[in-house]
Amino acid sequence: MLGAATDPSLLPLWRWSRDADDQDEAVLLHCHGATLDIGCGPGRMTEALSLRGKAALGIDVVLEAVEQTRARGANALVRDVFMPIPGEGRWDSALLADGNVGIGGDPLRLLRRTRELLSPRGRVVVDLAPPGRRSGTRDIRLEVAGVQSTPFPWAVVTPAALHALAEAAAFEVLEVLERRGRWFASLEAAAVSPQGRRP
Repeated sequence: MLGAATDPSLLPLWRWSRDADDQDEAVLLHCHGATLDIGCGPGRMTEALSLRGKAALGIDVVLEAVEQTRARGANALVRDVFMPIPGEGRWDSALLADGNVGIGGDPLRLLRRTRELLSPRGRVVVDLAPPGRRSGTRDIRLEVAGVQSTPFPWAVVTPAALHALAEAAAFEVLEVLERRGRWFASLEAAAVSPQGRRP
């Protein structure tokens, strides 16, 4: 999840290189049909979806992460989510695990883009920061084997901030859940009229 125990500005990559655990599986239960894993990293979630028999594609901007995902036997592409994505408008589910709703530091822009990738009533499953954290954008660094990246913008979204954000991005919040301290939510694309407004 977001942040190291000693420094919330660090994203420790080693946590994402392991296999999916029971907390991950609880999140993945809410992904239905063909699923796009946005910011798949080393691919544990994409692999777990594939092992469930789901059509799954991981995307990440880091070539090494995509290669690790492929080495697990899962499908992955080097792709920025704001670039053209295979199957746009037809994905049943999108996954923003490990705080990836923070990608780019603008969760509203990311959710609106995710909405474009989904089928008309598709859903997005989002990991959240726990209650008590402060929502907002800050500079974050990646850390692996003690080496840190240069800072880049990253947003933190808590359960309290989710409903207004979801509504602005044309999603409805289906449920917000907690499993052993891990908070996540399932959102469904809201119906939109031809004029681009919700009926």
